[in-house]
Amino acid sequence: MNAVRILVHAPGAPGLRWLGLGPGFRPTRGLWKLQRLLDQHTFWARGRSRAQLRRMLAGSAAVVSLWRGQRLVGFGRASSDGVFRGVLWDVVVPDDLQGQGLGRLLVEALLQSPPLRDLERVYLMTTNSAGFYRQLGFAQAPDQRLMLKTAALPSGCPSRWPAGRSSSPDCS
Repeated sequence: MNAVRILVHAPGAPGLRWLGLGPGFRPTRGLWKLQRLLDQHTFWARGRSRAQLRRMLAGSAAVVSLWRGQRLVGFGRASSDGVFRGVLWDVVVPDDLQGQGLGRLLVEALLQSPPLRDLERVYLMTTNSAGFYRQLGFAQAPDQRLMLKTAALPSGCPSRWPAGRSSSPDCS
């Protein structure tokens, strides 16, 4: 099988965001592939439109993607103030490729990217992958509680958790 290529995108991932660029700065329909990866392999990011993904990428300080040939086999991003704090978001490897070290490559590339490299703390939230992140040096934060404020949804819209967002345009 093809070797994995790691792409550390420029902040905001303009090539991926606007041109769908992948390995070798070649058009790969990257944004469409990202949407498909999130839809098929996450519960928290299902139903994000390409317009929403463009805005998400634009606001990301660090973006990393993994490719095997033309297949997107991993994605992760982070936000950061560049000095003290950062947060990992949307770390995804397809189910059929987990356990092969791709997640480790992805997280390590994010942590070594300039916006995250020298931070005091990097946070992440996980539902069922705590064991994986412990292997990479993360630990449960003592004396901290996750607080959550969700956006108000129009009446009749299902909750976003855990099944994902509704595909109804009125419920986005």
